[in-house]
Amino acid sequence: MTAWNSLYHAMHAQDDKRPFSKATLQRILAFARPHRTQLIWFLVMSVGAAVLAVATPVLAGEVVNAIVGGKAFSVVLRFAVLIAVIAIAEAGLSMLTRWLSAQIGEGLILDLRTAVFDHIQRMPIAFFTRTRTGALVSRLNNDVIGAQRAFSDTLSGVVGNLVMLVLTLVVMLRESWQITLLALVILPVFVIPARRVGRRLASLEREAANYNATMSTQMTERFSAPGATLVKLFGRPKRESLEFAIRARRVRDIGVRTAMVQWIFVTALTLVSALALAVVYGLGGFYALRDQLDAGAVVSMALLLTRLYAPLTALASARLEVMTALVSFERVFEVLDLEPLIKDKPDAQRVPEGPVAVEFADVSFAYPSADKVSLASLEEVAKLDTRGGVEVLHDVSFRAEPGQMVALVGSSGAGKSTIAQLIPRLYDVDAGSVKLAGADVRDVSAESLRATLGMVTQDGHLFHDSIRENLLLARPEASEEDLWDSLERARLGELIRSLPDQLDTVVGERGYRLSGGERQRLTIARLLLAQPRVVILDEATAALDSTNEAAVQAALTEALAGRTAVVIAHRLSTIRAADQILVIEAGRIVERGRHAELLAAGGRYEELYRTQFDQPGADAVPV
Repeated sequence: MTAWNSLYHAMHAQDDKRPFSKATLQRILAFARPHRTQLIWFLVMSVGAAVLAVATPVLAGEVVNAIVGGKAFSVVLRFAVLIAVIAIAEAGLSMLTRWLSAQIGEGLILDLRTAVFDHIQRMPIAFFTRTRTGALVSRLNNDVIGAQRAFSDTLSGVVGNLVMLVLTLVVMLRESWQITLLALVILPVFVIPARRVGRRLASLEREAANYNATMSTQMTERFSAPGATLVKLFGRPKRESLEFAIRARRVRDIGVRTAMVQWIFVTALTLVSALALAVVYGLGGFYALRDQLDAGAVVSMALLLTRLYAPLTALASARLEVMTALVSFERVFEVLDLEPLIKDKPDAQRVPEGPVAVEFADVSFAYPSADKVSLASLEEVAKLDTRGGVEVLHDVSFRAEPGQMVALVGSSGAGKSTIAQLIPRLYDVDAGSVKLAGADVRDVSAESLRATLGMVTQDGHLFHDSIRENLLLARPEASEEDLWDSLERARLGELIRSLPDQLDTVVGERGYRLSGGERQRLTIARLLLAQPRVVILDEATAALDSTNEAAVQAALTEALAGRTAVVIAHRLSTIRAADQILVIEAGRIVERGRHAELLAAGGRYEELYRTQFDQPGADAVPV
């Protein structure tokens, strides 16, 4: 902390808008605390290396004095051997310092990435529906590495150079205070550019990070199977290439400007150092010719000057690196500071054992506004929308008894999927309650909730991994026999056995190497492996043809046996046997009852049923 504050006070380069603050520093140090033992050794070795670096010029001056003074060769040899020993020791310390620096830096990357990844996983679904995937990936990659640079590259330079600077000044003042003061006259040249250049580079770094995140988003979306298909179907490759090139050129331009600003700054400082060296030789030579200074002292002063201006140049450059790293820390902390809307209570309980009833009691719900779940920098907007969400569910109440199937039907956008998402607590209700076996889902732990529920959605999402790994996601401890049993019950066993790699077959991104029906049955097999007590089906057969639908329906019958089920129905023929059918319109339950009762009532359900089955081709109309 002392090193960072010394750099701060030495450069006086921050202003009221600076990212460098005590709070930021404390958070950085909190991440560094687990590595404090390595940090202590690292600092000790950096100090040792700095001391050795200053000792060499002094010894060189003694060698010159011994030669000029006509000393014995043995004296010169002793100094030469001592210089060689110091050089070897300095090289060894440098290597150890670099190794410790890498250990600390890579450890910090691990800690930061893990913290960000774990935090993002706790975010609600609303966060992911708004956030650019590429922007999140950029935070985990580019920004974390940028923050790590503050420890692996900059810290060693700051500590070592500060020590070297102090020692050099002490020795130079002892040799000749007049020459030292004259050399220091040019010092303001180091400070003034650092004030302005640091802020400019921080701004460029932030802008580059935003453009990199935008490029990552475009690549993530366009390189996926559905994204690439969409681009090809609409014939947009040239336009996509143009958009990507515009962003890439902007990053290039920023990179060139950043490199030139740094180069001009460092070159100017190097030039000043060379001019100061000329002053030392000129003034030192004048004093030496008048016997007011030893010849060796002139050589020592010249060599020490490189030890003076080199640390000043490095510290000024380090300040720029610190500013850049702080921007990265800012972006990482920005994500970590976004509080998840949904989290376990400290005293969260488990869902009671035994059969589970699902109950909605006077539930009202509005999707959260953007400012509650997202960040402007992750959405590529200047300012988040702060308007409150519009209520989409109004006083919804129903109960699915243990082992019963409750079906939800209604127009597209009526609120059916929203109801399904409230059961596994993907969102929290605004009013009322959702209960499992009498326990409010807000009072139970996420782990217990996930163990109780199983959900199959319309898209049947799978990871780009093997069939085995996609199944084990539901139950990691499952045996080979369990995996095959779930596949057989999902009507997939014969197909998987016919594949060359069987369970080790990679399904491709989102499972696109499988057909729609195969992909959906594999998600059902995963559900069967999990053995949940409550099953939620969100239009699980809506996108399938008749042949695939029959196979998936047979698998679903197996999955629903003996379990409480909430089913969103696309085709009304699939829910005729439901214990209760709820007709949802505009976020309200407008009808409820069994299939025959609702048909006889002649209401909205009868209208939906007639539309789907009485008109030619009407069975393809989504309900």
